[in-house]
Amino acid sequence: MLVLLGGCGSRSKQAESAADRLGSVPESSLAIKSLVFSPNNPIPAKYTCEGDDVSPPLQWSGVPEGTESFALIIDDPDAPDPAKPERVWVHWVVFNIPANVTELGEGAATSLPPGTRTGRTDMNKPGYGGPCPMVGRHRYFIKLYALDRKLDLEQPTRTQLEEAMASHVLGAAEMIGTYKSQMVE
Repeated sequence: MLVLLGGCGSRSKQAESAADRLGSVPESSLAIKSLVFSPNNPIPAKYTCEGDDVSPPLQWSGVPEGTESFALIIDDPDAPDPAKPERVWVHWVVFNIPANVTELGEGAATSLPPGTRTGRTDMNKPGYGGPCPMVGRHRYFIKLYALDRKLDLEQPTRTQLEEAMASHVLGAAEMIGTYKSQMVE
């Protein structure tokens, strides 16, 4: 169910460069899950551009000792076409989630915990942008990082956040959801 970062050999070059930016991520018991879909299964349409486009509920456990904040990134390495992926599309960048928070409820993107900040997505705006594939079934990587500090950033991109997190990651967890458009054949 839980895939630790670095454990998935079929990632694109952009995803591999994320691992390069972060460096070695310590093993930990950090785990992430959603109450509305199981790992490697479809994300309900409600959480996509074909539904309400609200962020799905997420919960985590196994917080590493010394955690001061969390960062969360949701991205799609299959854009634009899973048969010929060209880039990793970023759907949500969140950081400085307080260490005592262990869940984000449904639609939390519009009411994040105090002190939590958002970065820019590939829609070039902060906030959540749900799955919206034009071709085929895409994978959506939901990555949670436990950090030993809070980060002083102003709406970073995923790359800027990963660079700022380097050497501050105490543990990481990842789950994958999938989605295929119901409107595109």
